[in-house]
This record gives sequence, C-alpha cells and structure tokens, in this order.
Amino acid sequence: MNSKHKKSARNFALAVALGALLAVPVIAAWKTGERLPDLGAFKLEGHLPALAGRVALVDFWASWCGPCKKSFPELDKLQQDYAGRGLTILAISVDEKAEAMETFLKDHPVTFATTRDASQKLVAAAGVESMPTSFLVDRKGVIRFTHVGFRGAETVKQLKQEIEQLLAEK
Repeated sequence: MNSKHKKSARNFALAVALGALLAVPVIAAWKTGERLPDLGAFKLEGHLPALAGRVALVDFWASWCGPCKKSFPELDKLQQDYAGRGLTILAISVDEKAEAMETFLKDHPVTFATTRDASQKLVAAAGVESMPTSFLVDRKGVIRFTHVGFRGAETVKQLKQEIEQLLAEK
C-alpha cells in the first residue's frame, strides 16, 4: 500500500472511530431512582395531567425529530392499551415555536397529553440532549427507566415490559 492509500485508510479509520464516539447516547441528568421533579413548577404550555398515583411516561420530543414521528403512533397505542390500568403519557415538546408543535400534532394526532417547554427550562433540568428521550416513572413518582431514542418494535417491546412491571407494583 502506498503512502497515499495509507493516509486515506488512516483518515477513514479516524472518521469511523469519531462517528462511533458521537453515536453513543448521552445519559440524561435525571437518574433512575430519583423522584420526578414537580413539572408544574416549569410553567409548561398546555394541560398538565395529574401524575400522582399513576405510572407515567414523560416523553421529550420535537417536531423536527424523525424518530418522534415514528414513536407517536406507538405511544398513542400504549396510552389506549394501558390508561385504564393506570398509565398516563405526557409528551413535552421542545419546539421553539408553538406553530411547529401544532402542525406536528395535526399530522400526528394522539390521545395523550402534550405540552410545550417554551422556556426550555425543563428539558435543560432533565439534561435531555437527544430526541426522543423518555422517562418511565412509578406510582410513587420515582424515575425507574430511561429511554434515549426510539428503535421501533424493540423500544415498544421494552416499554410494554417495563409498564407491565410498574403497573403490577402497588
């Protein structure tokens, strides 16, 4: 291999290594085992459902997020399947403009509650850096599971198992 090819191969290896590092999901500031903060203190736009005594899935999303578009129908099905047993889903948009969120919701209507973090204070407090990111909270208000990203059927299967586990706990 001549020096030109060696340099190209080395640059390619560095690019692959850098890409792998950048692909590692960032862990959110909210940790499992911690209590979910009082969401009402963050002045979210929209109706904030009561979460006390319920299993809650708090999902951060954005209108520009491709995986969010795929996750919304799946989250809506989970809401419909488990709401009667005690699940509440709250989707919190991080869109800067309310119109972007409203357009997204027209194109992707759902039955679960949606709000907007206009001030970006809640998403900053949660340490969310990747969309979507969701937190599954037990009936006592403790964060039990965190999901960064949405991987279709794999994520749905995992969420169902975790929701079933939390609903079974008293």
